[in-house]
Amino acid sequence: MRLDAVRCSFIVRFAAVNLLCFGVACAVPQAFAAGSVERYSLDWDRDDERDDTIERRREAERKLEWKRPGFHRGRKDSLLHVQVLGINDFHGQLSEGRRVANRPVGGAAVLAAYLEAAQQDPHDPDLSERTFIVHAGDHVGATPPESALLQDEPSIGFLNLLANRHCRYDDRRERKERRPGWDEHDAQDERRDRRLHPKCNLVGTPGNHEFDEGKDELFRLLNGGNRPAGPFLEHPYGGARFPTVSANVVDEQTGKPILPPYVIKQVQDVRLAFIGAVLKETPTIVTPTGVAGLRFLDEADSINRYVRWLRKAHGIRTFIVLLHQGGRQTTYEGPTQPEGSVNGRALLDLVSRLDDDVDVVVSGHAHAFTNVVLKNRNGAEILVTQAFSAGTAYSDIDLLIDRRSRDVVVKRASIVTTYRDAGPGLTPHPRVAELVERAQAVVAPLVNRVIGTAATDFVRAESPSGESVLGNLIADAQRATLGTDFAFMNPGGIRTDLAAGPVTYGQLFTIQPFGNSLVRMELTGQQIYDLLNQQWANQPFPRILKTSGLTYIWDSNRPIGDRIVDVSRNGVPIDRLATYTVTVNSFLAAGGDNFTVLLEGRTRMGGPLDLDALIAYIQALPQPFSASVEGRIVRLN
Repeated sequence: MRLDAVRCSFIVRFAAVNLLCFGVACAVPQAFAAGSVERYSLDWDRDDERDDTIERRREAERKLEWKRPGFHRGRKDSLLHVQVLGINDFHGQLSEGRRVANRPVGGAAVLAAYLEAAQQDPHDPDLSERTFIVHAGDHVGATPPESALLQDEPSIGFLNLLANRHCRYDDRRERKERRPGWDEHDAQDERRDRRLHPKCNLVGTPGNHEFDEGKDELFRLLNGGNRPAGPFLEHPYGGARFPTVSANVVDEQTGKPILPPYVIKQVQDVRLAFIGAVLKETPTIVTPTGVAGLRFLDEADSINRYVRWLRKAHGIRTFIVLLHQGGRQTTYEGPTQPEGSVNGRALLDLVSRLDDDVDVVVSGHAHAFTNVVLKNRNGAEILVTQAFSAGTAYSDIDLLIDRRSRDVVVKRASIVTTYRDAGPGLTPHPRVAELVERAQAVVAPLVNRVIGTAATDFVRAESPSGESVLGNLIADAQRATLGTDFAFMNPGGIRTDLAAGPVTYGQLFTIQPFGNSLVRMELTGQQIYDLLNQQWANQPFPRILKTSGLTYIWDSNRPIGDRIVDVSRNGVPIDRLATYTVTVNSFLAAGGDNFTVLLEGRTRMGGPLDLDALIAYIQALPQPFSASVEGRIVRLN
């Protein structure tokens, strides 16, 4: 492994942030991240620590069971048991460090240990032969340095280590001869892609983040081949040993899917199919260069098309959908989980339109838990799961399939948290642990690179008005990067404090780990008033935005929806009828945290990652740099 190759890749990422986006999106790696404009609900695509409690984790682990009406267990040999272990939104979280209620969770080696342990049953010695490990997108993108700086190759390598003997790399010579696009015949001809073996135990689907650097980089990551700045950990890099399927991403010119829409699996005498799909709003949250030449079709229509074809052509009746779209499950009482317990109308609408033969949807994107049976519009009941994010949990799904009808008659699921201080977490997977250690060692010199020197502590703690030192620094960096009148930063996106002294890349990454990109838009003065009033409206607690370029006064004695007294620029009240340029991150741009006014922003243009903007801004400041609470936000009562 050449350290200078990684350093070159690292420098390219930093050089890109010096581009200012006036008219076109900056072509930076992983340029657009969280924040989708959904049809009915807010985009999630981020963690919410306030919503991730030990109680919620215990609730998620409760086993949910569905049985076909009238089902009576008959002869044991008439039923086939298949296990599906699902993860979502892994985001390259190879290393340890996550915690839930101060208990350590996750890390690739711990997750791998849980997934392997789930396949071991002394009463069912062949269970591993009937187990499939699946991921529902965003396996890469918005990743920590040990994955991101190595072009996310270690995150693919992690899954490769979980693959069984039937999973193979795509053959390089045969791949060169492949016809452009994909059609139904390709799934029947194993020579066209050896990863489609019917007994390979791994399947994935792309999320929006898989397109951050464009389809060519996605293909390289899946098919193999070294980056110009590589090699990194492998020479040559072999790609994925497992298929990545997507039914609704097609070539703009040919209309053909760019990836296999599905993969057929064979378990003893039963065939079942996995179909993939990503939220069709992906182009709204990915830099235009990332989705150039692609169309994202309606998810349900695309899934149903292949369900019908597979049912007719192959007689398949068991279908598992890997879907990068999701919602958040609310708390409930009682032994069952009602349909209304899921918050996410885009997901509910999508599931309601799925074919009756869809049995399970392994969802993602919301970074939350879901374990519920939802009805489609015909009353067919579909199991929907989601396992938080970042490898801190997995969906443990059991299916009983009637061998004669080839349909699912019983389905059970729970969401299992991957605690590092108990059970399988006490013995991390040794080969995965070795991979993680190698990746950490390679990037350590870059992660420890000093970006600047902080003269004082930069803390997230808010003044009584809601202003913070670290929030001011980040908002200033974002406004300067895109050259706008104002900038707004959500407080939940600032994850930790910055101590005085040398500031490293790793520290800044920890402060802004989500991989959000910057978005430039236009708002009227009235919309800015409305935006600031939304800091209290429809919020579980006040979410005071961090600002740059303006000052405002608010009064807690005024009613919610009308608490903003005055908004000024350079001491002069803004004109409610005038138009101003604004910078926000992509999460806020999509109406995240209930700031729905930002959905109305006009003339949108994409910018670099928020982290890269902060790094470039700090490097340009006189050293040591400082900031303070300076009265940008004034509270009257």
